[in-house]
Amino acid sequence: MLDLRQVGDHLDEVKTQLARRGYDDGATLDRLAALVSSRSQAIVELEECQRERNEAAQAMGKIADKSSAEFAERRESLKGLKERMKALETTRNEVEAELEDIVLGLPNLPHESTPDGKDESANVVVREWGEKPAMDFTPKDHVELGDALGILDFDRAAKITGARFVVLRGLAARLERGLMQLMLDMHVDQHGYEEVWCPALVNADSLRGTSQLPKFASDLFHIERHQELEAQGGGGQDLFLVPTAEVPVTNLHRDEILEDLPKAYAAYTPCFRSEAGSYGKDTRGMIRQHQFDKVELVRFCTPEDAIEQHALLTQHAEKVLQALGLHYRVVELCAGDLGFGAAKCFDIEVWLPAQNAYREISSCSWFGDFQARRLKARYRSEPKGKPRLLHTINGSGLAIGRTLVAILEQHQRADGSVTIPEALRPYVGGAEVIEAK
Repeated sequence: MLDLRQVGDHLDEVKTQLARRGYDDGATLDRLAALVSSRSQAIVELEECQRERNEAAQAMGKIADKSSAEFAERRESLKGLKERMKALETTRNEVEAELEDIVLGLPNLPHESTPDGKDESANVVVREWGEKPAMDFTPKDHVELGDALGILDFDRAAKITGARFVVLRGLAARLERGLMQLMLDMHVDQHGYEEVWCPALVNADSLRGTSQLPKFASDLFHIERHQELEAQGGGGQDLFLVPTAEVPVTNLHRDEILEDLPKAYAAYTPCFRSEAGSYGKDTRGMIRQHQFDKVELVRFCTPEDAIEQHALLTQHAEKVLQALGLHYRVVELCAGDLGFGAAKCFDIEVWLPAQNAYREISSCSWFGDFQARRLKARYRSEPKGKPRLLHTINGSGLAIGRTLVAILEQHQRADGSVTIPEALRPYVGGAEVIEAK
């Protein structure tokens, strides 16, 4: 969430920065300006009434005869001031509540180092790793490969649940589990993250804290409160399935003041997204599903260390692809392509030969204090120092399903078999190749 004071004191600058993102809701910004003005006026009038009330109370105290007409007149005047103050406080609270509702819907301001641009065409390729695999045959996509190898079953998943789900069979199931373990082992043992295992159900406060609510309510799977069960004392909570481990992990330090930064966490969760508005896009295969697995990296740090910490987290996510021998590139997103809460973002895009395209496998985002303000997550730089808002950073380390897709497509062979990366073999019982049975 943006700082209300910053919005009020520097509204023109805020508008300019929002315009960099392509945010052009003039009616909302005009209403925002009117509310900022109303809030300022209410505060000035309230302070004036408080001054008058104090003066009136002091004057009353100096009147010796409490039964005099002068004392009664002063008392009525003071009563009127109190009623006026109450009305002004109500007005201020109503204005601030509407202001907060608007600000909750405003995206973060892009960092000054974020490139300008309207959409993904203006994103900047920062670096590439490895080379595109040389193939003297026409590469198959993961759906064709998985079907021929008998390891990806979309038809039975559709029968069980519906579209955009998959049943992983045999080595695919084992690879999914092995990738989770490989990623966590790397991040914990090599990169120093603390592993956490969090609930896959979260409350609305947690989603609001990481900015999924209210903006992305339609993209969430919502478990509504069951009144009958609640009355019986069980199963009545109003909860949501996690869209990403970012939500529970970042909320670990909601309403807390930390003194030992940076903190780094790695967590696996299943993730659930309704993908509202994405119908007709990426519907084939495992690229965009309603349920998928992910290992998430989350870092809490001071504002002064944020740029360095953001780069470090991105490098840690890259190390997984390097260990698996997968060609990828790192792209810095322009202001117009940033996610809602990000001030700066690096996307890691893995190469998919069958699509002849790079696809995002991790978004490594620096949020500044955007999430921390919602979460009331703060830190002290010294024991008795004034608490300050910390900065949050997160990114996939990695999206497991998309990593499996990349392995199938980049490591496929002309005969339709797939070579299992050497680093992954200890996690799949030493298997080296996926072959049709």
